[in-house]
Amino acid sequence: MKLNENTEVTAAEAVQADPQTLPVPPETPETAPAEPAPVAEEAAPVETAPMAEEAAPEAAPVAEEDRPTFDSIGLSEEIVKAVTESGYRHPTPIQEQAIPQVLMGRDVLGCAQTGTGKTASFVLPMLDILTGSRAKARMPRSLILEPTRELALQVAENFEKYGKYLKLNHALLIGGESMNDQRDVLEKGVDVLIATPGRLLDLFDRGRVLLADCKVLVIDEADRMLDMGFIPDVERIVSMLPPLRQTLFFSATMAPEIRRLADAFLSNPKEITVTRPASVATTITTGLAYVQPFDKREALRRLIRREQVSNALIFCNRKIEVDILYKSLKKHGFSVGALHGDMDQSQRFATLNAFKADELQLLVCSDVAARGLDIGGLSHVFNFDVPFHSEDYVHRIGRTGRAGREGHAYTIATADDAKNVAGIEKLTGKAIPLLDIEGLEPVTEAEIQEALTSTKRGRGRGGPARRPDRRDGGRSRPERGRRDGQERAPRAEAPEEVAAEAPARRDRPERRPRADAPEGREAPRRDRAPRRDRDAQPSEFALREAAMRDQPPRDREAPRQDRDYRNRDRRDDLGPPVQGFGDQVPAFMLIPIPRPRRAAAPAAVEEAPEVDAA
Repeated sequence: MKLNENTEVTAAEAVQADPQTLPVPPETPETAPAEPAPVAEEAAPVETAPMAEEAAPEAAPVAEEDRPTFDSIGLSEEIVKAVTESGYRHPTPIQEQAIPQVLMGRDVLGCAQTGTGKTASFVLPMLDILTGSRAKARMPRSLILEPTRELALQVAENFEKYGKYLKLNHALLIGGESMNDQRDVLEKGVDVLIATPGRLLDLFDRGRVLLADCKVLVIDEADRMLDMGFIPDVERIVSMLPPLRQTLFFSATMAPEIRRLADAFLSNPKEITVTRPASVATTITTGLAYVQPFDKREALRRLIRREQVSNALIFCNRKIEVDILYKSLKKHGFSVGALHGDMDQSQRFATLNAFKADELQLLVCSDVAARGLDIGGLSHVFNFDVPFHSEDYVHRIGRTGRAGREGHAYTIATADDAKNVAGIEKLTGKAIPLLDIEGLEPVTEAEIQEALTSTKRGRGRGGPARRPDRRDGGRSRPERGRRDGQERAPRAEAPEEVAAEAPARRDRPERRPRADAPEGREAPRRDRAPRRDRDAQPSEFALREAAMRDQPPRDREAPRQDRDYRNRDRRDDLGPPVQGFGDQVPAFMLIPIPRPRRAAAPAAVEEAPEVDAA
């Protein structure tokens, strides 16, 4: 293992290993600004800063010597060689602090904003730890849990790229793939198991994987797992692991729930926080445009045409909005694709690969693509909908401006989104600059303040009350079972009062149909009484209720009289009650039965059976 550049090496080796150690200012291709864009997300350490290249030649070597390299933080030569061939020489701050701690065998709790290289901070040391031993069948030696399939696939690509000089194999357990192929790979034995919680538990319940020999556990994007409801599955998986293990816990935000999970899973961890949680990278230019709800699509199209967009992600809150916006942009001639969780796995991979290969300019997606995906050279991110959770805003715009590159993130909002925007600004600690889109109806400051102070939920989250239906003439139907919707008419106190009031109502003149009524309107039915007369007539229920109220109250403690039947009047019409069979008596019951005679003498007793037989 290469410990430091200060060891004795030849001049040729020193030039090949680290050209910046020479007194000549670094102008080699390794420090040139036109380095290839990284494919994997977190493994992209920050390259040489542009300001260092523009500085004076005598100051450049000093700045380069102060920065550590991958071979100076304890990694093996094979891993350093693979990282160098990928175009990276200097680790990011979280990689610089986390990799030595992982190599020492300590638990790590890492918190850093997206795009800072969290994935490489556990992939590189895991490759070094697992080197030198073999895995058993169906018993992986390490486990990495990811919330989404795309992120799991990306981590697998990192292992293939940085472990190409090591004899280690890995398995990818995600949904939407053949379970038989995954079972065959597990039977051969794997060193690194990359899985989503659902598919891992499915194979474990079938007895296809055993976790008793797992020595290293990595929980990546823990806050995203909390949002997706995977925490109960993660807790069950952790309970199946051996207690003596090394646990690495990484998250972009550190909510109180995430802190409680870390305390339950980790043992005396090394906490590493390189930036303030939920902060936005300084390389991202943000903007906010308030528009009317019916102008959102037009505002998005004008922003795309106005900005120099090479490729962009467009985020929506709902899957149905993804499909609608995709069809709208396709209709207006944009090169666009769609990506959300309801699509087939093969279709999702094909769309994502086409976008990475620059075959598509725009990709409309839900938050399934907001975590961990690294798309090289992504220039813009558009939030067509303001996210409900403020943390999702940080992850969305973190897809651009990665690895020191410049990025742009613009958000389209309505007045009803003012509360969500205020939550985002409170989380990030910065106000989002406002943008003006010419030709669209502006949103006044009064509308925004009214939405901020309103107690109703905004558009898309319950919305205002339902507008009156035109079919019922604007009259809203009262809710069933509620007395405040329509008050009942006062009960009649006595039948006499109701009967006396009825003629007075009948004396009122009837309404005659208008003479200028249109011919198409149906004339009122003559065989039907007017509404006022029908309402004026006392109902049977009102009369019965008034009669019952006039009766004296019955003493509940008095003995009940024999009522026999409640409908006695109906029974009297049927005649006397029938006893027994009535007139229909079966014939066998009419056969007389002889009575036994008393035994007067022994002879009579002997003749009795004959009589019976007769």
